[in-house]
This record gives sequence, C-alpha cells and structure tokens, in this order.
Amino acid sequence: MTFGGKFADSLVVDQLDKLSVSFLVNDLEIRRGGVAPNMCFGLARLGLRPVLVGAAGEDFADYRSWLERNGVDCDSVHISESKHTARFVCTTDTTMAQFASFYPGAMSDASQIELLPIVERVGAPAYVLIGADDPDAMKRHTEECRQRGYAFIADCSQQLAFAEGDLIRDLIDGAAILFSNEYESHVIEKKTGWSADEVLAKVGLQVTTLGKDGVRVTSSDGTSFEVPAAKDVAAVEPTGVGDAFRSGFLAALTWGTSLERAAQVGCVLAAYVVETVGTQEYDFTHEQFVARVRDSYGDEAGDEIGLYLSVPSASPAR
Repeated sequence: MTFGGKFADSLVVDQLDKLSVSFLVNDLEIRRGGVAPNMCFGLARLGLRPVLVGAAGEDFADYRSWLERNGVDCDSVHISESKHTARFVCTTDTTMAQFASFYPGAMSDASQIELLPIVERVGAPAYVLIGADDPDAMKRHTEECRQRGYAFIADCSQQLAFAEGDLIRDLIDGAAILFSNEYESHVIEKKTGWSADEVLAKVGLQVTTLGKDGVRVTSSDGTSFEVPAAKDVAAVEPTGVGDAFRSGFLAALTWGTSLERAAQVGCVLAAYVVETVGTQEYDFTHEQFVARVRDSYGDEAGDEIGLYLSVPSASPAR
C-alpha cells in the first residue's frame, strides 16, 4: 500500500506509548515476495538456475508456476498442510518510510528441511544463502552447512530485530559472506558484542549496502572498497532492492568476476527493482542490462559482463 503523506506528520514523539494511528492509503497491490524467491528470481533473470529452499502453504501453486516459468527450481520447497504461505504487508509513504507487518505461517515448518537430500538431487552448492527465515531453521541450516562443508552466506536481515546475540553469533561465525545494510551492521555489533573488526574476523567477506550511496565490500584479508550506485536511477519503491543486489552480486561471483565487478552487477540489478513497484516486476534483456552496466561503470565493465550474458562487445577492437 502507498500513503500519500508522511508518517512522521502523524507521530507525536512523547506520545508513542499511546500510539493509535491509521492512514488512508491510495492503493492496494498484491505482489509476489519473500527474500528467497526474490533472490532466486534475480539470479534466474541473469541466467542461473537457483534452487529455492523453504516452506510454503498449499496456496503456493500459482507462485510456484510463476517462479518455475522464470527459471527457478522449486522442487525442494516444503508444503505445509495446515498453514498459509508467509505474508509481508507493507505501507510506504512519500519519503519511502515504511510500516510493515509479517505473518510467518508455513515458514515455521522450515526447520523440518534437511539440506543433504537437496544436495544429492542437484549437486554441491556454490553457496547456501541462509536468509531471514524461521530462527530454528536458520540455526539448523547454518549448522548443517558447517558439518557438511557447504559454503554458507549469513543474511539475517529482518530477523536481527528479534534475534538475541547468541543466535546472531551462531548464524554469522564461519560464513563465507555476511550481507547486511548499514543499520543492520550496527545492530549486529551491538547484539553480538563484537566490534566491526571482530565481526569481520568471523567471516570471509562482509558486504554492506549503503542505499543510494552504493555498497561497501570488506574482506578479512584487508581489502576494502566502495562501489557507487548505478547511475540515473529513478527511485519509485524500495521493497526488494536489497534482495536484487544480492542476486546480482552472487550471480557475478558464480561467473568468476572480481568482487568489485560483482558489486557493480548487484547495484545495476538493484536499480531495476527500485524503479518498479513490486519485487519481481522488473524486466530487461541481457543487452539492456549490459548497456546499463556500461553506462554506470564503463566499457571495460560492460564488455566483461557481456561475456557472461552472451552480449557482443560494444567497445572498439583492441
């Protein structure tokens, strides 16, 4: 939903303990979402075949059909017989501030999922991204990755608000990559009691999104750099932007690019999402995507990404 004013105009700071407000919204749109399907959709749009792992309800059939038509492997989704698929309800104002509610539903069954049978079906994973999910499921899947030697990515995101320090420490320790936005990185430090350097020492790579300012990438080997956001972005709605960045970043790593190039690909895919309403409503050809990489980050970047997306070089022969 979209609210045509500013939430802040209706909030009285010294009366927040008596908060009771309502907002007349301009529209209602029902969109596909969920952090894992969003990321899988983005990976598939860039030519990969991601495997979606999670729990959904019997109402998942239409969504499954959509994802499979767009290149996502849904054969490992657990279907609950008693709960609806999780739902996120969000209202955004003119400043892009948001109020949101989340119904977990079938997500509570995710802890029943074992990764080994999935790996036996599809082969060894490049990465297992453990995103915001049922806390017991996140803990189980993290531990299984450690035991079986699967490279895992910690992406606690929305669960950071509810998780205690012990759980966050367990989910992060040993991750190949830690994803967060800048605010979440401070929450991680506060709740774990670890300093920024101590967090980095627990993981191989920390990737921190900075909103309109792009992304910061820091490695435990001392490498640290920032990549600006893609150029000429006409922001419309922010939901799902972080998921899209992760898709682009991981797609590029899977191709074998440098970290800087991966961050650039992530920023370009994120630009497509912020320019549309909905998390999976964007569309582009591979030629259009490469052209946008070129416009934002130069011919060398465009030529390299074009190789992976089978787009002819637009640069003069050398």
